[in-house]
Amino acid sequence: MKFTNMVLAASAANMAVAYPRGRDIVSNKRSVEKKRSTGFTWVGVSESGAEFGEGSIPGTLGTSYIWPETSKIQVLRDAGMNIFRVPFLMERLVPTSMTSTPDSTYLADLKSTVKFITDSGAYAVLDPHNYGRYSGSIITSTDNFKAWWKTVATEFASNEKVIFDTNNEYHDMDQTLVLNLNQAAIDGIRAAGATTQYIFVEGNAYTGAWSWTSNNDNMKDLTDPQDKIVYEMHQYLDSDSSGTSETCVSSTIGKERLESATTWLKNNDKKGFIGEFAGGVNSDCEAAVEGMLSYMSDNSDVWMGAEWWAAGPWWGTYMYSLEPTTGPAYSTYLPILEKYFVSGSSSSTTKAATTTTSAAQETTTTTTPNTQVQASSPPTESASSSSAPAGAVTTTISVPASSPTTFVSVPASSPTTFVSVPSPATTQSSTSIAVPSSSSGTVARYYQCGGLSWTGATSCESGLACVVQNPYYHQCL
Repeated sequence: MKFTNMVLAASAANMAVAYPRGRDIVSNKRSVEKKRSTGFTWVGVSESGAEFGEGSIPGTLGTSYIWPETSKIQVLRDAGMNIFRVPFLMERLVPTSMTSTPDSTYLADLKSTVKFITDSGAYAVLDPHNYGRYSGSIITSTDNFKAWWKTVATEFASNEKVIFDTNNEYHDMDQTLVLNLNQAAIDGIRAAGATTQYIFVEGNAYTGAWSWTSNNDNMKDLTDPQDKIVYEMHQYLDSDSSGTSETCVSSTIGKERLESATTWLKNNDKKGFIGEFAGGVNSDCEAAVEGMLSYMSDNSDVWMGAEWWAAGPWWGTYMYSLEPTTGPAYSTYLPILEKYFVSGSSSSTTKAATTTTSAAQETTTTTTPNTQVQASSPPTESASSSSAPAGAVTTTISVPASSPTTFVSVPASSPTTFVSVPSPATTQSSTSIAVPSSSSGTVARYYQCGGLSWTGATSCESGLACVVQNPYYHQCL
């Protein structure tokens, strides 16, 4: 989505993916996994959490951010998802500067999450969810960005099921810089010895598919000695493609917004992937989502698949949440997505412990499968917390064994405090952001109200609060 990190307290990546069944060499000499009946290689979901929260870097697990629950990843894995995108913050993984060394705790948790996914046979997408920024400033040094990626890719170079996503949703940046940063990332990853993995590259203007040809035509000039570049685009179906509304423009808007990007991929002999998409729970959106996936399947010579936005333990009542089993979109959209899962990609075995979490975390036992996790009460609303839907039973979240965090339970009737939602809307231009505000200068629901380098309005409309999603994005909820 267009906002940096969704939910206040996050859910890193609950992921799992499936093993490929052989390889084909296509006309452009790109080695890709054999396609199934839909033609797709991957279909899955983003697992949010490790990129959430604001405060000290790397932050506090269970308060600033959270890693996904592997039991929930396993549910989606068993259903047939075979790719899971794992958002995280660059500054948490490699603090101080882009050329420094990784934080050992955060890295261990990331590796544990990725291992769970890839051990299941699925692909794990490493997603530095930074919008082309580091510590609040646009990344301008290609050398430093290359060094950061070489450091990170070295940790995963031997895992063929890892996919490297260069950066989430570059925006409001010089277009040549976006091209050069992507090339630097490719060069750093390959220099680390990661020579077998796919690399997902993202474009300017929030990497929108609908505006791709207007903003990102120069991305066709990227090169990779392994010829495994995939162009990751994002596409939402509301009026401004921002993913901030439950209302879709029409029942056919999904297909329509991909048509120009599809032509671009075909004309330039490239492969594409929709890394984020979603729609509200209503008939128009359901038809638009299915129509988009059907159109992509018909054009699977260039589209390799898609990932829903999003799942994760701290989404609460967020309209697009696919978190099993209480996410508002779960029961409606999982059956639609299942029609496009890669044949034979479901997990053949179920993990023995359904409450298993990352190896770096302690687990807590829950007796109710539909419970929401509850974090210790934060000092301010900007720290993360989650509340269960009415009627659900709350339990505690998992934290490192060494963490002094005290767990508190919140009654099931407690109102939801934090929900993650998409970032501010963008227009076709890569340099303008539409932020609806009233005549009094207050910000509307779901739009940006603060964050590092933010110069716009900071007061929300009556009844809304400006909630910190991450250092870069505060949102009216």
